[in-house]
Amino acid sequence: MNQDKDAIYKALSDSTRRLMLDELSERNELTLYELTTRLIMKHDLTISRQAIAKHLSVLEAAGLVTSKRKGKYRVLIFNKEPLKNLVKGWVE
Repeated sequence: MNQDKDAIYKALSDSTRRLMLDELSERNELTLYELTTRLIMKHDLTISRQAIAKHLSVLEAAGLVTSKRKGKYRVLIFNKEPLKNLVKGWVE
């Protein structure tokens, strides 16, 4: 469980990854292109799709983001369960 916690903390330690989770929590299902566009336009980030893909791999390793295929697109989905489990011990 500590490795899971460490992965979550590592994922949340980066401000870009937190912005990505904000966007995914707002719209829940986004393609990589949609997420990139929202980060660039809404948050004025200068970031490539490749850099976002690297951030996504950290978020996926922490279990905070999952993906599924919809036609020819890969859709990204925010998974709140790891965060709920992380704070459950502190708030109960």
